[in-house]
Amino acid sequence: MQLQPTRPPWNQITLFLLTGGTLLVCAFILQPLFSAIVGAVVLAVALQTPYDWLATKVKNRSACAALALVIVILAIIIPCFFLAQEIVQQAIVAVHALRQDATHDRFFALLAQHPALTDRVQSITDSLDVDDTIKATAAFLGRRLFWLLGHSVVVITQLVFLLFILFFLFRDREITLNFVRSLLPLRDDEATELLERVDDTIKATALGRLTIAAIQGILAGLGYWVLGVPGIILWAFTTCAFAMIPGVGAVLVWAPIAVYLGLSGHWGKAALLAVWGGVIVSTIDNILYPILVGSHLRAHTVTVLLSIIGGVAVFGITGIIIGPVSFTVAATLLDIWRARSRESAS
Repeated sequence: MQLQPTRPPWNQITLFLLTGGTLLVCAFILQPLFSAIVGAVVLAVALQTPYDWLATKVKNRSACAALALVIVILAIIIPCFFLAQEIVQQAIVAVHALRQDATHDRFFALLAQHPALTDRVQSITDSLDVDDTIKATAAFLGRRLFWLLGHSVVVITQLVFLLFILFFLFRDREITLNFVRSLLPLRDDEATELLERVDDTIKATALGRLTIAAIQGILAGLGYWVLGVPGIILWAFTTCAFAMIPGVGAVLVWAPIAVYLGLSGHWGKAALLAVWGGVIVSTIDNILYPILVGSHLRAHTVTVLLSIIGGVAVFGITGIIIGPVSFTVAATLLDIWRARSRESAS
């Protein structure tokens, strides 16, 4: 039998460096579409159960994926578009209101009505020009808002690629999973465990955490509407966004609004909002979390909190998913290492 010649070590090193460099180039090329890729993966995993039901009715894979895509556009994309349009309009109104002199006059009149508050504010703002600070804040918010409007073409491009990728994830899910398995340096049982945990984490975060945050935003918006708070949709959406932070997120929105109502002389409305926010909006998180998330996301609340906040800080909005998934992958790999160590020891 003829022996194969042994390749020199430098040949293996070169292959390793060439592979690593090529992967880095691919990652750099895909970086502009990172949000679209993450969004498509999240939707494919979150909608897996209804898509499987649809696949039993429509046997042709391409037709089934196309129909599912149309349903996603009608049920998710279009409503989100109109919601975003309303939020932007209310944000523009808020920015213009901050820039008006009447707003500054009301602010100083409010301070004049509360001497104790004025003294505390004065001790903090001795080195600041409050009027200039308000104008600078409004200018900053305005610049960020118009930056967002100017990048609408980028958002549309990301959305188009998201739908394009989602179609093939729907149609070729098994092919994609087999490809991912082939890349993992794990045994079949270990790869299955890792993919199942990632699947559970995405579902728990996308379906569970987002559902809870949406419910909190709706409940808070109902309270704002009843109490006559201006910009209901804007503040309800802001409450929903902050509610993604477990435990204390919603408080960061409804509590300042309650304080504002109180300082404006509407102490009854402030008390009602404080009761509604504390008893209903924030408490519903503790009730729904074990039902929607606890059974799927096998992680401590502190770990979830750190992963979401850190993920958002590093990756932006997609970090809401990437953070928990990264922690889940790390925890699963550590479990695999411990299991292999026990097997070696025995």
